[in-house]
Parts: sequence; structure tokens; C-alpha cells
Amino acid sequence: MNCKLNLSYDGTAYHGWQRQNNALAVCEVVEKAIKDIFGQFCEVTGCSRTDAGVHALNYVCNFDAPFMIPAEKLHLALNTKLPDDVKVKSGEYVDDDFHSRFSAKSKTYVYRAYCGEVLDPFLRNYACHFPFAVDIEKIKAVTKHFEGTHDFAGFMAQGSSQKTTVRTVNFLRAEKVDNIIEFEINADAYLYNMVRIIAGTLLYVGCGKIEGAEIPDIIASCDRTRGGITAEPQGLYLKEVIYE
Repeated sequence: MNCKLNLSYDGTAYHGWQRQNNALAVCEVVEKAIKDIFGQFCEVTGCSRTDAGVHALNYVCNFDAPFMIPAEKLHLALNTKLPDDVKVKSGEYVDDDFHSRFSAKSKTYVYRAYCGEVLDPFLRNYACHFPFAVDIEKIKAVTKHFEGTHDFAGFMAQGSSQKTTVRTVNFLRAEKVDNIIEFEINADAYLYNMVRIIAGTLLYVGCGKIEGAEIPDIIASCDRTRGGITAEPQGLYLKEVIYE
């Protein structure tokens, strides 16, 4: 039976979600917990890959359970076998055709940057450090240019093989509270490091390294060298996966 899990994890100690040959991944500890509870290995399918150090507030995965544990107790059982930085929030049994990745209609990410000369040490694993003064109004003035359907080839890191680099961004928001700038973006799908490169580009706009008026042309150029930095992974959080 197809079992869907909603979990949350602190990615600091992990080399992303996807199982690695030479590094610990979140998928590995989840599969181990499932094996401990069900008595056999069950391959887990995740809704997306995440990079090393990236976090998830709501990550969705699914697996074929060999027998049924009551859904309301499933998260409690699995959490007894999981480390403190990975926890299942809920579990349910779904139709066999549900696929945590391919059934998703869109995903929402949050990116957090600490804009101050000295990084708060308690945020070192949970926000990128951008040690420059940033004008949030300059950023808000250009976020709309990223919305809609565009070729985002200029916002993709090297080493990715995609059939198409066209993606649809449904919304992109920016807010600043004290020294923390938070970006929230929802899109139908993402390219490799796309959110981190968009965040880095917007931070460059905010500090004057890139003029806001250049953004439409930068997007249209598909030229990675014209954008901003690839912002650090620890500021990135998968917030929500939307299904029909």
C-alpha cells in the first residue's frame, strides 16, 4: 500500500535528501527508520532533491508499505527511530498512482539572508550571511519580473541536465524584519540552484551591485554570468509541496 509521509528536517548534518555513496543523506535515515518499523527495506521516493545543508519545513515522500500501521500512529512509530533533526509530522495511505515528485503541481521555497556586518552565531546554520546594507524596496520593485513563464537558464548552476529550462514562477515575495530578509517563491518546478541564484541576484539588487532596471534583460539573456551569487545553502527551506 502506498504510504505518504510529511516530514520536517534540519539539513545541517546531511548531504541533502538523495542517498549518497559517501555521505549521509536524509533519505538514508528515513529508510532506516522504516526498515526498523516494518522489518524490511522499503525504497522511499522524495518530492525533490535538496542540497547539502538545505532544510525542509514540509517535505513529502512516499513508499510501498508491506502492511498497514494505523495512519494516526505511523508518525509516532517512525519518530521513535529517527534522529532529533528529522521528524515525520504525519502519515497517510494514498492511491497507488500518487508519486511524491511527479504528482506535485508546485513547490514553495523560503530563503533567508542575514544582512549585517556580524552574523548572529545562532543563525549560522539557518540563514546565509550577506554582510552588506540592503534596500528592501529596491528588491520588492523587481520581484515581479521573475513571475510568469520564462527561460531561467541564466539561473541554473552548471552540472545540470534538463530537457527544458523554461519554468513558471507563480509568485515571488520579499520581506525584511530587522536584519533578516526572507524571500518566498512558488513555481511549477525548479532548475538546479535556481532559488539560491535568484536570491543571490536579488541581494545584489538590494545592495546596488546590480541595477534593478537590468533584471528583465538579465532574465532574457539566459547568461549565468550576469546574475548574482549562488546564495549559501543553509538559508534555503522547502516550505510546501502543493498537490491537486
